[in-house]
Amino acid sequence: MRLGAVIITMGNRPDDLKALLDSVARQEGDPIEVVVVGQGVKVTGVTGFPMVVRTVDLPENLGIPGGRNVGIEAFGPGGSDVDALLFLDDDGLLERTDTAELCRQAFAEDPGLGIVSFRIADPETGITQRRHVPRLRASDPMRSSRVTTFLGGANAVRTKVFEQVGALPAEFFYAHEETDLAWRALDAGWSIDYRADMVLLHPTTAPSRHAVYHRMVARNRVWLARRNLPAPLVPVYLGVWLLLTLLRKPSGPALKAWFGGFREGWTTPCGPRRPMRWRTVWRLTRLGRPPVI
Repeated sequence: MRLGAVIITMGNRPDDLKALLDSVARQEGDPIEVVVVGQGVKVTGVTGFPMVVRTVDLPENLGIPGGRNVGIEAFGPGGSDVDALLFLDDDGLLERTDTAELCRQAFAEDPGLGIVSFRIADPETGITQRRHVPRLRASDPMRSSRVTTFLGGANAVRTKVFEQVGALPAEFFYAHEETDLAWRALDAGWSIDYRADMVLLHPTTAPSRHAVYHRMVARNRVWLARRNLPAPLVPVYLGVWLLLTLLRKPSGPALKAWFGGFREGWTTPCGPRRPMRWRTVWRLTRLGRPPVI
């Protein structure tokens, strides 16, 4: 089971990046080849590690899914030079030295397993935020389970998934690209596991720290539905999320940005539409998250 790793960076966290690479180098088993993608920056300070670390310097920031797609292709078409790819945030850190071996074991034991979502924990408190548990019943982050989506900066994907269903949606730029890939993978018959024993240490942060957060979240939520859901479920799914957004009582500027993104999601191209089969809707429902929420 050959593993590679993709890390995207803006070049503004060199010490964190080095610590992450150190944690990858400490992984047990065969060395993991790493590709670091610079989003509009030249990657530096990634030499001197025992494993191969290659760099790709992009002339501009392609966004999270676009940058990761470049990293995937650095391992051959669809990442085919390896069996699975780890995707790690550049300010994260693999807590244990056996995470790679656990990934190899998980994929080897279950040929239908397509994606593994790691647990994200704060390095100081050890707390896992509720939003980092990719299921509705998220009160116990220490419980591993089958899930319907995964965490973008702490996961492993079997490269056959990319071969079968395609890459991440680069046009999303930021937000919901993981769920888009997850739904396509589930529709193709793959499974997704959340593993509490595979841990990425990552400082607790609020997603709203990104200036584009509210607009991108709303726009991409509409794109996600338009691309992937059967037509009758599109208004239901988006109506539920509109209601939830209002119940959370965001600030005036945040709500204005959200509605602007929501409108943009309806009026701009979202990429190819490939609605999931109704049996996939039922599968998502049995896994605890029907695609209306």
